[in-house]
Amino acid sequence: MRIAVFGAGAVGGYFGARLARAGEDVVLIARGAHLEAIRQRGLSVESPLGDFHIYPVQATDNPEEAGPADVVLVGVKAWQVPEVAPKMGPLLGPETFLVPLENGVEAPDQLAAVWGRERVLGGLCRIISTVPEPGRIRHGGMEPYVAFGELDNRPSERAERLRAAFERAGVRAEVPANIQVALWEKFLFIAPFAALGAVTRAPVGVLRSVSPLRRMLEEAIAEAFAVGRARGVPLPDDAPARTMVLIDGMPPEGTTSMQRDIAAGKPSELDYLAGAVVRLGEAVGVETPLHRFMYYALWPQERRARGELRF
Repeated sequence: MRIAVFGAGAVGGYFGARLARAGEDVVLIARGAHLEAIRQRGLSVESPLGDFHIYPVQATDNPEEAGPADVVLVGVKAWQVPEVAPKMGPLLGPETFLVPLENGVEAPDQLAAVWGRERVLGGLCRIISTVPEPGRIRHGGMEPYVAFGELDNRPSERAERLRAAFERAGVRAEVPANIQVALWEKFLFIAPFAALGAVTRAPVGVLRSVSPLRRMLEEAIAEAFAVGRARGVPLPDDAPARTMVLIDGMPPEGTTSMQRDIAAGKPSELDYLAGAVVRLGEAVGVETPLHRFMYYALWPQERRARGELRF
């Protein structure tokens, strides 16, 4: 498959590198020093599953140079999706489809608003990864995983082709029976974990082992669960309990990219995680007091990082 990865940072770059290493025709859309390093030296991946290096790499900051692809994997941060969606036109041929891998639950609708629902699959991933320096990606201990599917949950040949490409690359991939349920199950995990981690500045090992913090995690997961159910997502009754099992299985030093971005004074996905729980809850009349507190406790730093507030 011709696969364009729009946003080849810690997440997009990792999956793009795995696909390219397996022989897929991959082009990375990147920028700045990371792009220059990839062009000059290739892309290195450090991973418990085995380190590897790919060179040469198709990489550009200009979608027109990349040209049409069979699929575009969208790997930018959740808050960047509305900004970059209109720039994807040169990557789209008659049959090209888009698969967002962002945190949160709103990226599919944002892409569909620009390019039409027929072009968009729902998608998500699970991985802990960072970019310690330009041209190098470090994968942590969580098993890389991707899931995607048609927004109406019908089986499709294109989803199966992409699943097979990931499997050939050694990445666990799934086309779930209901992609909305899958997106919200990830949301139950990432939104509370990211917010509580950012507020406490503590890794997951602390959050899950200190009794008051563990109760806060469980209560925050219950809030997100209530919002999803109220919005008509048929989340299974045991989804909150399974979310805690996932959290308990993470490496104790694990943190989210949102937590790391806030700690570094960078713009983060706050508005699309904790903020989304609050906003989407308000729309259906569900109170989310814990997420509301965490969101507004972090709101000043987020606005400062975006140049909207000075202190």
